[in-house]
Amino acid sequence: MSWSIVADSSVNMYHLDDLPAGVSFTTVPLKIRCGEREFVDNAALNTKEMMELLDNYNGPSGSACPSPEEWAEKFLAADNSIAVTISSQLSGSYNSACIAAKMVMEEHPEKRIHVVDSLSVGAEMTFIVERAIELIHQGASFDLIAYELDHLKDHVGLQFVLCSFENLVKNGRMSRISGLVAGVLGIRAVGRASTEGKIDMFGKARGETKALALILEEMDRSGFKGGKVYIDHVHNPQAAHMLARAITAKWPSAQIQVRMCGGLCSFYAQDQGLILGYMLA
Repeated sequence: MSWSIVADSSVNMYHLDDLPAGVSFTTVPLKIRCGEREFVDNAALNTKEMMELLDNYNGPSGSACPSPEEWAEKFLAADNSIAVTISSQLSGSYNSACIAAKMVMEEHPEKRIHVVDSLSVGAEMTFIVERAIELIHQGASFDLIAYELDHLKDHVGLQFVLCSFENLVKNGRMSRISGLVAGVLGIRAVGRASTEGKIDMFGKARGETKALALILEEMDRSGFKGGKVYIDHVHNPQAAHMLARAITAKWPSAQIQVRMCGGLCSFYAQDQGLILGYMLA
């Protein structure tokens, strides 16, 4: 019995090593469009080049979700498939995956496919992928895996620190009024993924250090006790490692991994942005 775990590229990773026998992990790419130029969010993408072009371009830019055909190709490769998508409130990726699942199961009723709406992005999707692999390795049933993955989001926190919300506002992911707070010189806007899968701003700070302090306060308030943490950044390793040191000082048992954002998250978090995901007790 073969298993395929598929995530869209907002998961911020493109491959995994040391998978159990019979289990594969792949991503389907989102695309970032800047005028007539299209960037495919995969391992070959040069995000620095993309961000420099976007910074110097005054015309419209945006993103596009994977097509149903791209999802279907992955689903056809295994007996059982788990798909993990960016929040359905932020992208059409979830709907596209659901259409693909229906198409494939109508033609191949022996296949089983479950699509998980992460109601988030980045690290929260990574946690879902990792839990799926763990449950498959333990020999859990398909139905139990689907149930656990659908409810894992209740045990994950996700926050972000952004210098600009320009692309989120321009592409309808955030209201213009909410986005204005980040336009003030030196202001960092601090937000989180809401329970509905939307962007919820909860604080603002002048300067990076104060913004990171707000992150620690929110982690404490939400019930973090120490455990796995992913810090994804857009060309800002200094702030990412500063935050990692602060988390470790407060919670010595924290297991932290710092990663670069992929293309889609870089586009929306913009230069110097941070996205933090952590498991709750």
